[in-house]
Amino acid sequence: MSAGLGGGGILLGVISDTHGLVRPEALRALHGSQLIVHAGDIGGPEVLQTLRSVAPVVAVRGNNDRGRWADRLKGTEIVQVGDVRLYVLHSIRELDLDPAAAGFRAVISGHSHRPSVEEREGVLYLNPGSAGPRRFSLPIALARLRVRAGLLEAEICELPVPSKRPIIS
Repeated sequence: MSAGLGGGGILLGVISDTHGLVRPEALRALHGSQLIVHAGDIGGPEVLQTLRSVAPVVAVRGNNDRGRWADRLKGTEIVQVGDVRLYVLHSIRELDLDPAAAGFRAVISGHSHRPSVEEREGVLYLNPGSAGPRRFSLPIALARLRVRAGLLEAEICELPVPSKRPIIS
């Protein structure tokens, strides 16, 4: 994990592609978040319940989320943090709007399992990577996003590989 974001403002934990696995390391990294955003491929309602033990959760349905519990989730969500609007969806390939023109300061997505932070045309694109089962040689990761005075500051937090004691698997 990196040294961390500066204090102040509102801290969001951003997680994706848990695929039914919540690691103790992920819960520790999310500790202190005022809101958790899950960008899909959750894996089951118990994942959301476990995350809610840390902070309130906003989640979108991923392409692998099926069943009654998943039917209640939307494909996209808008998160308002002060004056900052965030657009959340599972796959960036399904982005069907111009986020800057629509007034969004950030787009949060998952699906690729590849963590990334990139700014384009004044919009932050954040993919926390996958916090679930390890895929190939990709890192196990999540992200933190601090919103302070209208500014966004994001960091990717790589988690140790892999825990033998998942909270949920």
